[in-house]
Amino acid sequence: MSTPLPLLSVSDRKAAGHAKRASMSRSSHADYVPRPGRADPVAALKAQDADRIAALRPLRHARMAVDPFTFLRGGAAIMAADFGASPNTGIRVQLSGDCHLANFGAFAGFTGDAVFDLNDFDETLPGPFEWDIKRLAASFVVAGQAQGMPDKACRALARRAVHSFHREIATFASASPLDTWHSRIELGTAVDAISERDVRRQQRQHLHHAVQSSRDGYKQFISSDGTLKLPERPPAIYRVSAQEEIAHGAFEGYLESLPEERRVLLSRYRLRDVAFKALGVGSVGTFCAIGLFANACGDTLLLQLKEAKTSVLAPYAGASAYTQQGQRVVVGQRMLQAEPDLFLGWSQSFNRDFYVRRLKDGRLAAIGSDIEATALPFYAKLCGRTLARAQARTGDAAVMAGYLGEGDSFDEAVAQWAMTYAEQNAIDYARFRQAIADGEIEVSADTKKKLKK
Repeated sequence: MSTPLPLLSVSDRKAAGHAKRASMSRSSHADYVPRPGRADPVAALKAQDADRIAALRPLRHARMAVDPFTFLRGGAAIMAADFGASPNTGIRVQLSGDCHLANFGAFAGFTGDAVFDLNDFDETLPGPFEWDIKRLAASFVVAGQAQGMPDKACRALARRAVHSFHREIATFASASPLDTWHSRIELGTAVDAISERDVRRQQRQHLHHAVQSSRDGYKQFISSDGTLKLPERPPAIYRVSAQEEIAHGAFEGYLESLPEERRVLLSRYRLRDVAFKALGVGSVGTFCAIGLFANACGDTLLLQLKEAKTSVLAPYAGASAYTQQGQRVVVGQRMLQAEPDLFLGWSQSFNRDFYVRRLKDGRLAAIGSDIEATALPFYAKLCGRTLARAQARTGDAAVMAGYLGEGDSFDEAVAQWAMTYAEQNAIDYARFRQAIADGEIEVSADTKKKLKK
């Protein structure tokens, strides 16, 4: 994405975007037809399992089996293949690569205040701009259906997200590159825009408490005798002594990827403990660890080490310019996030690629989840707006605005695509559940018993 953009006027760039409609009309985005010979979704998931930690595969499958939305979350490779088999606009941006509603959230900015942004970049890669907004729209439909919402309301959620994206891209089309780059979404300001008064007041209170609590650090990891140790909470946080050498080697090598001033900062701390963590849904089974760093005064810093594999988009969008997959993730995050983590870096250990970031504070992350649960229409608008801000940093917003136009053709088409794709996701989910019942996909006995009820 570092290729210099042509120095053309906004009107000329909009005209170039408008011309893209000749090869792919906006209304054609509504079309989703399974390609001939579409791969079995279970086979696609099993292929990903091949190089994951075997003991964690049942946990991954169990988390995906909860409902169609958790299946969608873990099935990024399935949707990527469907995108790859379909026409695209050719308007490329840096994609997040796994843009569903649960991959947005709140975290502390540079000054300690809460910002809202994309927060997962494992699949990031340059590709057609519409892939991210389509996955986001589909996630709102599937999540809404999983909550028992009627189809009309689910479609409205998808359309709301796309319309917000569309409107924000139009705003960035005439903004200066610096203004675009420095734009960010402050969570406090966003919460003030919630229309429901009771929800707005509740979220303000939650945000205030979360920000204050997050400034206290992680003092809960100091044991009664004054030593520092990460808690063990299986299956989420666990210890595997045989893998600690890999984690220690990765954390040590990670320092070389940091700018000199960050190395100076990190030199104030020492690695005191390592534990392993089963993350999210789609990432379960990859090598993920938490490093507890501390100084002599007991000030703590939690860094997350996460294995980086080839993006699921690579077979369809093209290989990354970075052969080190951790570097690919870090570069993508720095491009897309308004305030990327100070401690972002990458490493390699025992032939595994990793990236490192500061562990997300669960107290702030819960704010985004709470807004999602209590004000889903507002959340759809917020996510659409956030995605537009991210894409405008690396793509040409004027070209995108020219393609999208001033009407609602694109918004309606993607909302329809999301509804149709939700049907495909439901079929794939049923196939996945049957594979569990048949013993083709492994889960724990307890999970299998629950799924039968």
